[in-house]
Amino acid sequence: MKKEKKKRKPRSKSEKVFDFMNVVLSTLLILVIIYPLWFVIIASFSNPQDVASGAVWLLPKSINLKGYTTLFSQPLIWRSYFNTIFYTVAGTAFALFVNIPVGYALTRKDLFGRRWIALMYVIPMFVSGGLIPIYLVTKQFGLLNTIWVMIIPFSVSSYNIIVARTFFQQSIPEGLWEAAQMDGAGTIRYFVQIVLPLSKAILAVIGLWTAVGIWNSWFNALIYLSNSNLQPLQLLLRQLLITNQTLQSQATGDVAQQLQQTANMMKYASIVVSTLPVMCLYPFLQKYFNQGVMIGAIKE
Repeated sequence: MKKEKKKRKPRSKSEKVFDFMNVVLSTLLILVIIYPLWFVIIASFSNPQDVASGAVWLLPKSINLKGYTTLFSQPLIWRSYFNTIFYTVAGTAFALFVNIPVGYALTRKDLFGRRWIALMYVIPMFVSGGLIPIYLVTKQFGLLNTIWVMIIPFSVSSYNIIVARTFFQQSIPEGLWEAAQMDGAGTIRYFVQIVLPLSKAILAVIGLWTAVGIWNSWFNALIYLSNSNLQPLQLLLRQLLITNQTLQSQATGDVAQQLQQTANMMKYASIVVSTLPVMCLYPFLQKYFNQGVMIGAIKE
């Protein structure tokens, strides 16, 4: 005889009200988060006069691509875009190459002085040498005005190392290392062939954190790169907006109004151009976040 299915207990009125309020509040929260981004996108395609008058709020009106055409007509825009992509890819790969092995090494009980080494990584999270000493050290190593200044000096992250260490402690059982030793595997082979394939979650999380940070970074380029051919996209967009504001302040009448409209359209277009790649990348890595962040956040 088939087992009779247990009848589900009817939900109370208070539970239904609670679920309804959750749905309403979640929907409102989603709208609050999504609408500003949606407005920037439709405003970048709309007539600036309609945007200024408040006529654009849900759909674009009087399609106008002047902001994009003006932005992409800049001589260094494509070069800066390539620089940003290179800095992001190379910087993320180098940061993973540096931080992930350190995080794993700090989990090994046979590492001499590992607690003191871990302490040395914690201190820079609270105490920094300052901008001038870092600049002098960077200059002494000959990294100024080179592509490597955006990749090497700022690749080590104490926070990422601690998160990776905690992830390895919670997710990689010690028995795997013992089994690998019995099969003749050394430390490096064990780390490359066993630990890394089991750590895709934390690799994706730290990789995305690092990539977004490098993609949005402009201050380091402002300080360490004076060669315009090496500057990233974010710094170029900042300079273009500042230039437009300067020209606008010096103009009067219809010319000032036209410059204002062009500056607004370029501002919206710049936001779309600078955030679109990250927005396209995030959905593919989002599934790893729950596992990687939550496990990496557990204390010892």
